[in-house]
Amino acid sequence: MSRPRVPPWLALNLAVLIGVLTAVQARINGQLGVRLGDGLVAAVISFGSGLVILVVLSITLPAGRRGFHSIVGGLRGRSIPLWMLCGGIAGALTVATQGLAIGIIGVSMFTVGIVAGQGITGLVLDRFGIGPAGVVAVTPGRLVGAALSLTAVAVALAGGAARTVPPWMLVLPFLVGVGIAWQQATNGRLRQRVETPLTVTVVNFLGGTIVLVIVATVHSAFAGLPHTFPTELWYYIGGAVGVVYIFLAAAVVAYTGVLLLGLASIVGQVITSMILDLVWPTPASPGLVQQVAIATIALASVVVAAVPWRRVRRAR
Repeated sequence: MSRPRVPPWLALNLAVLIGVLTAVQARINGQLGVRLGDGLVAAVISFGSGLVILVVLSITLPAGRRGFHSIVGGLRGRSIPLWMLCGGIAGALTVATQGLAIGIIGVSMFTVGIVAGQGITGLVLDRFGIGPAGVVAVTPGRLVGAALSLTAVAVALAGGAARTVPPWMLVLPFLVGVGIAWQQATNGRLRQRVETPLTVTVVNFLGGTIVLVIVATVHSAFAGLPHTFPTELWYYIGGAVGVVYIFLAAAVVAYTGVLLLGLASIVGQVITSMILDLVWPTPASPGLVQQVAIATIALASVVVAAVPWRRVRRAR
């Protein structure tokens, strides 16, 4: 059964929306980590709440039940290798890093770290056919787009604020970008097997929650649990936002490829991050001019990567 075609413009806009939601979730989880004084516990709350939502949906909707049977049958028949179920590890790293770092470095600095890891890794994964779109050629547009995304990182790190935070807070977002590119590729491949993004999202949240609970339990055994929890409801909706954007990413990556999905989502992340950091700045947030420069370069990287580069033949 062939999947319905999605217009390129719609797939690209959905990829941008994924970035918008990623930035919103990042700031929510980052602020929860600041309020709790424990980014790992904040990550468990975010992933755990998302998992509850997904389990309810999977039990209620026929697509969820079909997806579960497809997973079980695929594992028994070995048509679904275990590595396709590991996307949740990258999700766990993403949410944990949000809770640990964003309250200090801001969403913009977090995003540009992701740009570097995601741009480089997406290019490599597409070249070797890891994503659901198979082998995607390394065209001049894709190379220039990835290079521009790295230029955005350089611009972000040129400010003095980057030197006032611990180096690990700048390294972790890069690793998150690597993980997100891998997650998008593995989720796209798994979606081809189970034929529903809902089950792919459940697998991600289940694996991520297990990893985070183990890490947070060990951490809390030494550091203790937070003494108070915020009462405002918005602190706890990060998991629901994550459900939406991971679901979208699993559905869209087959139409865009890993690199283009990553670059388009970066546009949404950068623009939304700029708005969030201007309205609600953190100690290491870049200034307005610097943020505008970052957003402009990121936009250019997506345009260059998205435009088809064809060799023009001269008429004889």
